[in-house]
Amino acid sequence: MLSNIEQDPAHHLAGPFLPQTPIGSLTPERSNSPDLRLRRKSKTVNPYLRWAVIPAVSLKVLLVPIILHVNWNLVSPLLAQFIPQGSNYFSSDFPNPFTQFFLLSHRVPSSSDNIPRYQKGWCDLVFIAYHVVFWSLIRQSLTIYVFKPIARHFDIKKEQKLDRFAEQGYAVVYFAVMGAWGYRIMGQLPTWWYRTEAFWIDYPHWDMKPELKRYYLMQMAYWVQQLLVLVLGLEKPRKDYYELVAHHIVTIWLVGWSYLINLTLIGNAVYMSMDIPDSFLAFSKILNYLRAERAKIVSFVVFVFIWTYFRHILNFYILYSVWFEYDLIPESSKVWIWADGTYLNWWMKYQVFAPLLLLQFLNLFWYFLIMRIAYRAATSSSVSDVRSDDEDDGEDEDEDEDKPSPRSKKND
Repeated sequence: MLSNIEQDPAHHLAGPFLPQTPIGSLTPERSNSPDLRLRRKSKTVNPYLRWAVIPAVSLKVLLVPIILHVNWNLVSPLLAQFIPQGSNYFSSDFPNPFTQFFLLSHRVPSSSDNIPRYQKGWCDLVFIAYHVVFWSLIRQSLTIYVFKPIARHFDIKKEQKLDRFAEQGYAVVYFAVMGAWGYRIMGQLPTWWYRTEAFWIDYPHWDMKPELKRYYLMQMAYWVQQLLVLVLGLEKPRKDYYELVAHHIVTIWLVGWSYLINLTLIGNAVYMSMDIPDSFLAFSKILNYLRAERAKIVSFVVFVFIWTYFRHILNFYILYSVWFEYDLIPESSKVWIWADGTYLNWWMKYQVFAPLLLLQFLNLFWYFLIMRIAYRAATSSSVSDVRSDDEDDGEDEDEDEDKPSPRSKKND
């Protein structure tokens, strides 16, 4: 199975590390044999999902709550002049209902203006939904207007390869930014640098700094958006589709559950261990697409060390902490009382441990695959491109895969 994955050009991890067709290559030559295959028609997007793929539409959706928010601030003082004070239906100090779309909700009333604190609440779902559209705008804008033009500048011509290059470019930007942001936030927390006992001491950590809450909810919105892209088929699925869906589901399980039970400190640590190595992974893929031979080797070596440290060493520290340091929780908090924000009774230890262990199993599978790729590259005397341009990153014409394709001079 691993051998098949390693040679699979459509696998999300192994595929981009396979030898790439030289940039600008038009192989195989078809000057003497016309291309008889039908070109794949662009997929029709459901009108209700156009915001997920068309930046202009997603921008309009994002502007609606902002415009309503501004209008409310302009109109409500005028209405207050005509409606008696103390009315059951309207008051001049009634909060703007559109703020919750893009600003944090559920501020702790007792917190000061200088040191505000926030708790979780139902309005957070509105914030997440709004930022699912936000990440769609960022993703599509970067892929269409930034990374595809960059790829064309470097003579990458095949549409499928352009898409994959743009995906990795967006991944570099997202994971680098969020990894740096997570690093900054951890520096403000007692968990710096992976002081795992702080995950449990003084639990529940139910009140959050504004930056931590925004970071957490935007991470949740990103993973929900990525899952929607896969499940709704908004992009051509890879051959390891179910593997990626499983990874996204486990991640959302971790994010949502840790937020619900007030374990945002451990959640920040897990995010850090995922985002930073993913940025190096995506960057190495980009260099391979560009056939920057020396740079991609250096980048891949650095990536392997980063991945080993963050995805395995630090994750094992976290797993160790859940299993052996769980009892550092105050005795008064080892009960499930919703009103007090305490949820960590005896069986919750296993509920926290299970998704982290499952994520580590996925990481170990990918790590073994990465090590095999590195070993094959190090022991191979030569690396030649045995694939035609039509095989880069999978087939373009899925509907014609059963039809015989015209033979090229190369195959002759």
